[in-house]
Amino acid sequence: MLSWDELENACAECRKCSLHQTRTNVVFGTGNRSSEVLFVGEGPGESEDLKGEPFVGRAGVLLDNMLKIINLDRSMNIYIANIVKCRPPNNRDPQGIEREMCMDWLRAQYSLIKPKILVCLGRIAAIALIDPDIKITRDHGKWYEKDGVKFMAIFHPAALLRDPNRRPETFVDLKELERTIKEICETTYQAMSL
Repeated sequence: MLSWDELENACAECRKCSLHQTRTNVVFGTGNRSSEVLFVGEGPGESEDLKGEPFVGRAGVLLDNMLKIINLDRSMNIYIANIVKCRPPNNRDPQGIEREMCMDWLRAQYSLIKPKILVCLGRIAAIALIDPDIKITRDHGKWYEKDGVKFMAIFHPAALLRDPNRRPETFVDLKELERTIKEICETTYQAMSL
């Protein structure tokens, strides 16, 4: 198994799909690499591509505010990554082949982190990681379990910017996430209590 630095360096050199041709930066991930909680989005947008970090635009500001509600912080007690590591042109949804080519990078991150909880941010991450038939409008906030790891999908912050009426539902989902973290993630809970 590669170390974090080896993995990040290998990912930075990736040419498996055509997304490498238009990227400014590979958006590998950010946060606490020892976290018990992993958040996964679909892919970087323009702001993320320019900075090389996930969730730094308007959706990132909203995500940080959402996390703050339940005492989570990307630099302290969670890790954030994406399904694809390079920005799809015009912020379109990543295509199946792009998701497939990038999935090994996420699997390696997952293996290094060994999370107890994985939160899918939006439909594309939920389809890739939980169930191809998942419907985010119906299944957000529900728990799924795979190999002892709890999975939940919530609305993507960008979707909440487009449809603020979904925010109350997301607040309920976040509070359920907080409750479960306190129940099963000792290290994260201790960090939440500081």
